[in-house]
Amino acid sequence: MNKIYNPKLGTWSEILKRPTQTITDIEATVNEIFLEIKTKGDTAVQKYTQLFDGITIDKLLVSKEEITTAESDVSGELKAAIHQAKTNIEKFHGAQKTEKLTVKTTEGVLCWQEKRPIQKVGLYIPGGSAPLFSTVLMLAIPANIAGCKEIILCTPPDKNGKINPAILYTANLCGVTKIFKIGGIQAIAAMTFGTQTVPSVYKIFGPGNQFVTVAKQIATKHGVAIDMPAGPSELLVFADDTANASFVASDLLSQAEHGADSQVILVTTSEKILNAVAIEVEKQLEVLPRKTIASEAINHSKLILVESNSEAINLINEYAPEHFIVVSENEDFFLENIENAGSVFIGNYTPESAADYASGTNHTLPTNGYAKQYSGVNLDSFLKSMTFQKISKEGILNIGKAIEIMAEAEGLQAHKNAVTLRLNSLKSKSDG
Repeated sequence: MNKIYNPKLGTWSEILKRPTQTITDIEATVNEIFLEIKTKGDTAVQKYTQLFDGITIDKLLVSKEEITTAESDVSGELKAAIHQAKTNIEKFHGAQKTEKLTVKTTEGVLCWQEKRPIQKVGLYIPGGSAPLFSTVLMLAIPANIAGCKEIILCTPPDKNGKINPAILYTANLCGVTKIFKIGGIQAIAAMTFGTQTVPSVYKIFGPGNQFVTVAKQIATKHGVAIDMPAGPSELLVFADDTANASFVASDLLSQAEHGADSQVILVTTSEKILNAVAIEVEKQLEVLPRKTIASEAINHSKLILVESNSEAINLINEYAPEHFIVVSENEDFFLENIENAGSVFIGNYTPESAADYASGTNHTLPTNGYAKQYSGVNLDSFLKSMTFQKISKEGILNIGKAIEIMAEAEGLQAHKNAVTLRLNSLKSKSDG
């Protein structure tokens, strides 16, 4: 990892740069694939599955038989772990339900807000070398709690044209309605436009590589909403002398092993901790099965020494990490002043892995600095807020004049007339 000592403010933007391509580097490829899938449907999806995943898929939809087989292929121990995680995730997301909000703004004017589920949602689940069945829990559970009627899931097939059994088991357990063997750009395009086999959806959820992230952003140009730009994983840890260096190193490596384009950063006020963590990272890296992948991520990750907690929190807010771990004697200072982070983990015994799997919070979070303006996935991500109002005769008399004056000031005579006609009607009735 690169060690950086007391960086000047003017260098922060360069130091904190993500190891990702820009949208313009990828956009042309994504647009080309989108256009072909829009016009050719399943044929184009199968073409790009062959090209990118190296497998010919005749039937994109996962069959009931495949789901049944998957259930028997998942060990009892893993099933129990999945059920425990499911229970905690349901508790946390179920608690996010809100009641109908009703307000009488003026006598005779009743306004209220209710939430309705997004009817059709698409879930993208990364596969490949790390099939993320945990992401199925994070997306399908709140979709079900929200009441989404159609929950479509796309995930890339392996070289044998199969989906990891744990993904299929979890998807079926959590109420996914259809599962497709489609990955990458072609999956996002298929859910955007719909094909002969894949239904179009109203909103797409889920993390992915840089190509998936850009594909989701392109999907918004075609009338489909997305949860957020969620790309390669990242973690920033602040640690002082109260931190356990081996724990910190394990957290950094837990995110580094996601992919070569992941990024992990340590910010510290302690040179002792900086050096201890560097040694621990190298030691733990040697025994990781995904050493090659983690090593590439570590190569563009950083250990940053700063002079004070105030400088540290300013740098952290500027970076806006997806995951932020704080282990500090002055823990409250960081909790009170953190403004930009997807999810926060506090103390020596709160690994980021806990939220990835079983603590209950959602692990689908904004990356690449988008924590400055996006929230992570939550129950409201699957809902729309609708407002209602009912105005009585008394109510229109109370606010009618204000509406007329404002409409006239904007030069919108028909708006004014819609009120004037009602007021005149009430006046004539009272005169009569």
